[in-house]
Amino acid sequence: MLKQNLQFKLSQKLSPQQIQLMKLIQLPTLAFEQRMLEEMNENPALELGNEEEVYEKDEFDNNDDYDDYEGSDNIEADDINVDEYLSNDEIPDYKLQANNYSEDDIDRESPFASPISFHQDLINQLNTSILNDADREIAEFLVGSIDDMGYIRRSIQDIVDDMAFTQGIYTDEKNVERILHVIHELEPSGVGARDLQECLLLQLKHKTPTETIALAIDIIEHQFDAFTKKHYDKLLQKYGISQELLKKTIHEIEKLNPKPGGSFTGNNKVTENIIPDFAIRINDGELELTLNGRNAPALHVSKDYQEMMQTYKVSRDKSNSQKDAVQFIKQKLDSAKWFIDAIKQRQETLYVTMNAIMHFQEEYFLDGEETSMKPMILKDIADMVGLDISTVSRVANSKYVDTPYGTKLIKEFFSEAMKNDQGEDVSTLEIKKILQNVIEAEDKHKPLPDDQLADILKEKGYPIARRTIAKYREQLDIPVARMRKKI
Repeated sequence: MLKQNLQFKLSQKLSPQQIQLMKLIQLPTLAFEQRMLEEMNENPALELGNEEEVYEKDEFDNNDDYDDYEGSDNIEADDINVDEYLSNDEIPDYKLQANNYSEDDIDRESPFASPISFHQDLINQLNTSILNDADREIAEFLVGSIDDMGYIRRSIQDIVDDMAFTQGIYTDEKNVERILHVIHELEPSGVGARDLQECLLLQLKHKTPTETIALAIDIIEHQFDAFTKKHYDKLLQKYGISQELLKKTIHEIEKLNPKPGGSFTGNNKVTENIIPDFAIRINDGELELTLNGRNAPALHVSKDYQEMMQTYKVSRDKSNSQKDAVQFIKQKLDSAKWFIDAIKQRQETLYVTMNAIMHFQEEYFLDGEETSMKPMILKDIADMVGLDISTVSRVANSKYVDTPYGTKLIKEFFSEAMKNDQGEDVSTLEIKKILQNVIEAEDKHKPLPDDQLADILKEKGYPIARRTIAKYREQLDIPVARMRKKI
């Protein structure tokens, strides 16, 4: 049986403007500049630069303007107060914001070299090989099967089948193996290998033969498992050699490149260009925070659009086409005003959040010691600045700060708290740093297992379980004790 009833429900919803503002706050400097250019392309009423006549700031603080903008199709042109869209001589406060960079200091374009690609370099090397047309087609297909690290991750049978189905090249595994040997002669040595073992062997066979190289080839070819697991005692017993010779041989193997394709200078598909969003400097023992001036652009409303509004105001005969035009102009002016205000709010949010982080971690920013870093979670900063935790997270996740100790990702300053033996809260970052120092100082001939590391940290006043040591070690990308062993 169907029933109808009436319910009253109170709920909070973000307006489209609030959602857009949150997205703006999340953007780092470079992405913000791109977003600003997109907005300027979409809104001709928004212009970049310093103009004497700009649009009055305080005239648009009424939220009714935004409501009108969203429902502009229902606006009557006669209801528009044209005077609100005309500027006076007062300079709005966003024009008084000082940028930390002059126009001469800002490098808006970063030139990059455009070398040939890794695969094209291999194709160019094939041109020096004497190959008939059929063999060359197979060789080029094999080069195309090499990944960016320099490996062929597919079986010969799969390659034979793929060439037949996709290229109409009919051959057999024996012939492909023969052409693969040609690929193995290309530079960098090791390219075209099907696994790490073959990659290392190819590189060793390209070296000048010596006693050490011969032993290294034999170890990789016949004792690869014992070598990777660092069972050095087994290798000493197997070959009946001195510890010094084994040490030299292992050193020779460690000099090899396990990713030959990765060493190619032209193989960098993406060059990350980090622009710090903030800068922290120490001046007379005091911390100074500045926001990258590229986050505070000088924007203003187009003078042409203001003149259009003035023309409409003084016009006696207001035609329907003029009324339609003034509605369009109002939409663009409202949108431009909102975007300018949103940029200012973004700028203030970034600054107050980073300022709170700087003062919370003041001891670290003054001395640069990671052990001085305090436990800090998002809620700590959110409570200090009176913002929502999600807003602080948006600021921290993708922003960088230039400090006297290097450029840091802001979220790296956040960490959980643990209690030491005196009941004091200490940062997990501090514990990880101490753990890293202990491992770096250990005897590499007898590296410390996790239970001994736990005992050492307990002696230093940090009672931590062995499984926690293992977790921190993995987060620091430090292998287990056996893999840290050196002969």
